[in-house]
Amino acid sequence: MSKKHVIEIDGLSINYGNKRVLTNIHMDIEAGHIYGVIGPNGAGKSTLFKSILGLIEYNSGKITVYNNQIEEVRKKIAYVPQKDEIDWRFPATVNDIVLMGRYPYKKLFSRINKEDKEIANNALKEMGIEDLKDRQIGALSGGQQQRVFIARALAQKADLFFLDEPFVGIDITTENRIIEIMRKLALKGKTLLVVHHDLSTVKEYFDKVILLNQRLINYGDTDLVFTNKNIAETYRSQLTILQQIKA
Repeated sequence: MSKKHVIEIDGLSINYGNKRVLTNIHMDIEAGHIYGVIGPNGAGKSTLFKSILGLIEYNSGKITVYNNQIEEVRKKIAYVPQKDEIDWRFPATVNDIVLMGRYPYKKLFSRINKEDKEIANNALKEMGIEDLKDRQIGALSGGQQQRVFIARALAQKADLFFLDEPFVGIDITTENRIIEIMRKLALKGKTLLVVHHDLSTVKEYFDKVILLNQRLINYGDTDLVFTNKNIAETYRSQLTILQQIKA
């Protein structure tokens, strides 16, 4: 494994029942970049994330993360799922959720300490939500909720971040804040994979892209890979979506 490769995927295929969702994916993810994961609904983007994270089984292939099985390196990885996968009725405050980012570092039955609380508080400040720390998570707006879960990822001090549609249902101020944080993390050598749908912002937000539609269409530097030809192949019957792309 190259020192620069954070994730190596070799021949990944996944079926849901009789339906093939991902076919023969080969891909190496390099450290210190922000990857946009781009493709139509049903392309397998969330499935790709969950297979790397060990949340679902796959039919064939091999995935290594930091040259290990996922369980060996899980504390290095932060995952922000789609909003509809989170139970917003869960009786937890903003501060409770962000402190969960410290749990991978705690031994069984050990308590959250002063250092953990300080790290969580700094993450709240970085996301601009320290004034919400005692609010119940379900009482927040969509943008505030997204900030909370990214603050949890920051508190975890992870090296590899998976964000599944982080910009859905949020305001432009929150979107700009998240992008700013992502860029800072990449400059520190962190790696981010982000499922994203707005093609007009891909070149602005991501230095690398993964174009996916059940199979890997292409991946690599955004300037080289995010071309009209590759996008047309990715979206196939949805070619009118090309009109959304900035010239």
